[in-house]
Amino acid sequence: MSSTTAVKRTTNAAEILNKAVVYVLLTIGGLFMAIPFLWMLSTSLKDKGAVFSYPPQWIPEDIMWENYRTIFEDAHMIRGFFNTMMIILPTIIIGLFVCALAAYAFAKLRFPGRDRLFMVLVVSLMIPGAVMMIPAFIMFKNFGWTDSWKPLMIPGMFGAPMVIFFLRQFIKQLPDELEDAAKIDGLNPLGVFLKIILPLSKPALITQAILTYNAGYNDYLGPLIYLNSPEKYTLQMELASFTSYYVSEWTLIMAGSVVALIPTLVLFAFAQRYFIEGIALTGIKG
Repeated sequence: MSSTTAVKRTTNAAEILNKAVVYVLLTIGGLFMAIPFLWMLSTSLKDKGAVFSYPPQWIPEDIMWENYRTIFEDAHMIRGFFNTMMIILPTIIIGLFVCALAAYAFAKLRFPGRDRLFMVLVVSLMIPGAVMMIPAFIMFKNFGWTDSWKPLMIPGMFGAPMVIFFLRQFIKQLPDELEDAAKIDGLNPLGVFLKIILPLSKPALITQAILTYNAGYNDYLGPLIYLNSPEKYTLQMELASFTSYYVSEWTLIMAGSVVALIPTLVLFAFAQRYFIEGIALTGIKG
């Protein structure tokens, strides 16, 4: 009896030691990953003469809150944020609905050539975006869409292959009995989609909305290619303009980056439960 108790105590001590080692390693890894963000936050509050001081000052001696006032008075951060929202919000709402509709068709409906069309969709995921850049620019230039938000908005409203693939995997694992019961109650395929599939797909839709928001919010190359007028600049272009207007003003660049980061952090804080649920519930069933 005493030897059994001793073995049990040894096992418990080993488990506690293993957990302690894991927590220490995770803490060190977390702090290491947070270093760029902490440096950005620290630099945003420094005087410009202290940015590259050695050894680096993580807590500035003189906290320069004026850096944040300057980026709102001398730059167009609010206008850039408004322009970005005007581009990505319609794309998210309309594009997600179109993607969900296509995903429902690939997952639940039966029609000739469905699997072949889905394979074409999967193959299209392998095409690098850089390959399409020049043909897309020529096409939008012929449309007269350059220096406007149209090239950044309208293509996304027709859906994205990766989003369709993700939603298809989620919808495919929903029970077919729900769809059969809805059909018995008199719903047509569109009614089943709107009243059954769409509400049940809320975690996956929110997950894709967050990912699409991040992709559009952080996009710099697209606006750089198509936008010329400063009044149409997105937030990322306004941030990039600090480099030309304030060549050595790293404090303003970091202050602008901190402000630009806030909406994304707030969005993730409110939607992280759905985000994790959507990722967890999306199987890999083919």
